[in-house]
Amino acid sequence: MATRTKRRRQTPAIKLVRWKWIGKGPQDRTLSGEMIGRTKAEVAAELTKQNIVIQRIRKKGSLGSSGSIKAADIMVFARQMATMIRAGIPLLQALQVVAESLKKPAMVALIQHMMSDVSSGSSFSDALRRHPKHFDRLFINLVSAGEQAGALDSMLDRVATYKEKVESLKSRVKKALWYPTAVMAIGVSVTMILLIKVVPEFESMFQSFGAELPALTQMTVNLSELAQRYWLAALVGLVAAVLLLKASVKRSAKVAYHMHALLLRLPIIGDILHKSAVARFSRTLATTFASGVPLVEGLDTAAGATGNKVYERAVVQARQDVATGQQLHFAMRMTNRFPALAVQMVSIGEEAGSLDAMLNRVADYYEEEVDNKVDALTSLMEPVIIVVLGVLVGGVVVSMYLPIFNLGSAL
Repeated sequence: MATRTKRRRQTPAIKLVRWKWIGKGPQDRTLSGEMIGRTKAEVAAELTKQNIVIQRIRKKGSLGSSGSIKAADIMVFARQMATMIRAGIPLLQALQVVAESLKKPAMVALIQHMMSDVSSGSSFSDALRRHPKHFDRLFINLVSAGEQAGALDSMLDRVATYKEKVESLKSRVKKALWYPTAVMAIGVSVTMILLIKVVPEFESMFQSFGAELPALTQMTVNLSELAQRYWLAALVGLVAAVLLLKASVKRSAKVAYHMHALLLRLPIIGDILHKSAVARFSRTLATTFASGVPLVEGLDTAAGATGNKVYERAVVQARQDVATGQQLHFAMRMTNRFPALAVQMVSIGEEAGSLDAMLNRVADYYEEEVDNKVDALTSLMEPVIIVVLGVLVGGVVVSMYLPIFNLGSAL
């Protein structure tokens, strides 16, 4: 068995090709389409099975592993597989249909590898387990539970629903983070362009006046000289600092923890991240618990799903308490991280024997809170951004025209 596994891992990557075909179907109807396969003969054999008389098959392009696979791609894959399995389509054929419906080469190659594993006798969960970069423990554990219980379609449906809710929540949080950052970056960029390109033109004109410049204008001219002299060094330093910070967060758990803790302390943004982490924890734990996964193991999975190192450490601490016999709501309270409402609702769920339903309600509540906070942030940031941009850009423009206004009043 070990030898077979080793041989399978050493198998070279499957080279896939997208083929365009034209043929005749039943009642002599002209049909055309695209199909992914290794060789022209393989595609022709598949079309023949479908009672299609082939007229022409031509190679449209090779499929490498180009393009990164994102969480949204896995979400779509889970939903499509759930639909196929529920319709009674065999697993191998379902994978083939999903592969043909996808356009991203990397996803097609990934599914083809899984098809190869399944056709060699591996279970679907084992095929997923060989790609830990794309399929997390929750996905694999639920699929494995579905295979054992004969309810693969419902488990895939549960995974797809979970992924959709989590991705929706992540997109809202990203909107809250990126919207003000992008607008402010544009404002600073416009101001730098004015200081580097526009202000020097005015400065040469001011020198011909031979008069003393107003304080605001002199300050703008001094800033312009600094910007012209150091803008490149400042830009390189900023990019280097961002890259260094990202590398440090990725490599050092301590730096990542302190960075996430700092983000949680930010006004408004920190509250959104707090509520997002609680919602993701609750949704993940509800999904695992409802699927029959033991609570301690579910907490392991939920810790990594929070998206925040501070909450991840808190969930790990709660897991240790639960493993020693403590109730979940008490373990959550002991971390001093979870809101009182979430703890209280979990307590009610434990007493009523409906922990998964109560955790889903907690997730729904905090997801709605994130929605409201993001909308409020967007509404609040718009006037703030207008004021800041007005001060930055308007201040430079006004300072350039002050000497001209003074000259006009003197005349």
